[in-house]
Amino acid sequence: MVYRTYGTALREAVNEPGTTPLIGVHDMHSAAVAVQHYDGLFLSGFGLAASHYGLPDIGYIAWPDVVAFAHRIRTAFPDVHLLVDIDDGYVDAHVACHVARQLEAAGASGVILEDQKRPRRCGHVDGKQILPLTEYLDKLHAVLDTRNDLLVVARTDATDQDEILRRAAALAATDADVVLVDGVRTTDAIREIRKVTGGKPLLFNQIKGGKSPRLSLTELGELGVNIAIYSTPCLFAAQDAMDRALRDLKAADGRLPAPEPGSTDVASCLELLSRSASPQRRLKAPDTRVPW
Repeated sequence: MVYRTYGTALREAVNEPGTTPLIGVHDMHSAAVAVQHYDGLFLSGFGLAASHYGLPDIGYIAWPDVVAFAHRIRTAFPDVHLLVDIDDGYVDAHVACHVARQLEAAGASGVILEDQKRPRRCGHVDGKQILPLTEYLDKLHAVLDTRNDLLVVARTDATDQDEILRRAAALAATDADVVLVDGVRTTDAIREIRKVTGGKPLLFNQIKGGKSPRLSLTELGELGVNIAIYSTPCLFAAQDAMDRALRDLKAADGRLPAPEPGSTDVASCLELLSRSASPQRRLKAPDTRVPW
C-alpha cells in the first residue's frame, strides 16, 4: 500500500494531466452524497455560510466553525482530497497562520487564501475590494512559512484585467502551489492568465449563475486549468428539491407522496449515512500518513 500525506496526495493529483474536480459541500449529508461520485471535496465558504448561519457569504464565518467542519469531514471520509476555503484568513496574518495550522492538523489537504479586504464578498458578486498587493503577499508568505505539507492556493479577486494579470504573475512567483483568479469571465481571460503564470497550476471556480463561463473538464484541461472547484451544486440542488417537496406536500394537504423507485426514503438514507459511520472509514489521527 502506498502512503502519502493529504497535501502531497492533492499536489500530485494537481500535477497529473487533465483537470481535478473538487465538489463543494455544505454539511455532512452533502459530503456523504458527494463522495459516492467524486474523490475530492471542497469546503465552500458560500455553502457553510448558508447552511451553518443561514446568511450570505459576506464575512460572517468564524474560523472555529470551519476547522470543526473540516475535522468532521476528514474523520468520516479519510480517503478523499479536502480543499478548504479560508476567505481572507479571518482578517490578519496571525489568525490566518493559526487557522492553517489547525486545518493541517485536522487533515485538510489544502486551503485557499484570498486578497479581499473587509467587508468581503462572494467571488462572483459585485462590490469586491482588494488589499494592496504587498499586504496580501505578506499574509500569504506568512501562511506559506507556517504550513508543513498543506497545499496553498493563492487567490486574487481583482476585476480589472490589467490588475488581474499583475496579481496573477505576482502570486505565481511565490511558493504557493496553485493560483486562482476568481470570477474570471471569459476563456480568453483564462488563456492570458495561463501565459503570465507560467507553469504554476491554475484553479477555476465554477458556480451556477456566477460570472465565469460554464466549461467542461475537457475544455478546462485544454485551457491549462489543473483544478476545478464546484462551489454550490449540492447546496443549490438541495434548495430546489426541498422547495419542490414542500410545495407538493402543501398541495397534497399534508399527505406524503408514495415512494418512487430510485427515490430517497428512510432505508436508502440510513444506508448512505451508515457508510460514514463505519469504523473502517475513520482515522486514528487525522494528521498522520494515510493510504492513497
